[in-house]
Amino acid sequence: MIAYIGVGANLGDARANVEDALARLGVLPATALLRRSSAWRSAPIDSSGDDYVNAVACIDTTLPAADLLAALQAIELAHGRERPYRNAPRTLDLDLLLYGDEVIDTPTLHVPHPRMHQRAFVLAPLLEIAPAVAIPVYGPAGPLLAAVADQVISKID
Repeated sequence: MIAYIGVGANLGDARANVEDALARLGVLPATALLRRSSAWRSAPIDSSGDDYVNAVACIDTTLPAADLLAALQAIELAHGRERPYRNAPRTLDLDLLLYGDEVIDTPTLHVPHPRMHQRAFVLAPLLEIAPAVAIPVYGPAGPLLAAVADQVISKID
């Protein structure tokens, strides 16, 4: 299954945390890291704190979606991730953005990731590595990025 993972951080050494998370994705069981975007900088949305460092990874995995989510959360915990309140600043955030063409709606997992279609910090790095990607329910991602052009994001590598 081809899946896309959003990676972000804005606490501690955010850039190092993002790079370490990308490396850890590459060694998950039954998973291969196929591509990764550049690092991007963006201001927090609906939150406060320092700017975020963001990236998107494309993986090929045989892990079921729920198991992949658990693996992502374990990587977050290894980086001291805490969830004191919604949209709190974070040492690391890993989001399962897309899992093939599946639409998943369970109490613990929503795919495509909610609001990904409204976030330049997801769409820009996603389109960098998958220019023709379509988001189930929303369609091609390219026009969606144009709709959020007011959100400031810049490539940092």
